[in-house]
Amino acid sequence: MIPMLPAAIPSPTVGVWHLGPIPMRAYALALLTGIVLAAWLTARRLPARGVEAEKAIDVALWAVPFGIVGGRIYHVISSPQAYFGAGGQPAKAFAIWEGGLGIWGAVALGAVGAWIGCRRHGVPLLVFADALAPPLLIAQAIGRLGNWFNNELYGGPTDVPWALTIHQWDHQAGRAVVDAAGNPVVIGTFHPTFLYEAVWCLLAAALLFWVDRRFGIGASSVLRRLVPGQLFALVLMLYTVERFVVENLRIDDANHLLGLRLNVWTSIVVFAFGAWWFRWLGRTAGRTPADVGSRGGPA
Repeated sequence: MIPMLPAAIPSPTVGVWHLGPIPMRAYALALLTGIVLAAWLTARRLPARGVEAEKAIDVALWAVPFGIVGGRIYHVISSPQAYFGAGGQPAKAFAIWEGGLGIWGAVALGAVGAWIGCRRHGVPLLVFADALAPPLLIAQAIGRLGNWFNNELYGGPTDVPWALTIHQWDHQAGRAVVDAAGNPVVIGTFHPTFLYEAVWCLLAAALLFWVDRRFGIGASSVLRRLVPGQLFALVLMLYTVERFVVENLRIDDANHLLGLRLNVWTSIVVFAFGAWWFRWLGRTAGRTPADVGSRGGPA
């Protein structure tokens, strides 16, 4: 007898557990797991670039806190109604453990932290960025599991075989709302946008590992070799292509500009920057700062 497949992907009904008085939140655990794995993978990739493996931790101690703060700031600025709108709770702006980190703010301010860490520990920033590039996408994929546990950031209603079951959620308690009989309340089945993004990020990371071996630091011909920073520029382009598509599938509340979700516009801008940066790095490779300035580019 062939076993019956589930009609939809199940979602967890609990997103927080307690070890005595200490809450263990799945969202935070997913983020922490992604960060630790990214740091470990980056450490393994640095020696091939002439940098000691332990420098990954030295830089991460600066980049991670900056990234978390930046991610929260972007989330609050881009979705202020829940905190400063009618009936909002300003104090909740600091409740990172309940979910809500914007990757754009995390990358932007995390880059500032990485720059500080690299300067303090003598690590070339672009070299570090390329070592981090594939692991960063893997970390993002793992972090999306936190959204699954929180029953959040899903797409429109659907009955496709990979539809995601979503429960009515009590974010304060970190668990599904139950009915009078004690059963979790299901509100429907929806596109699992967290899964779409996680799969894309893992595939993009695999592609970047291949690109790095074929055209990166280990390339056999310098004529085919990427210059420092270009691998990270590819991250910006690959991720924003996915985010542009998936963001248009989501139905959670979001601010709009000219009919498009704010994160869609951000994806467009970041993709354009990544494409320009990739090209500019290639054009300026091997030239002195004076040469770069004389061409009208950033000096």
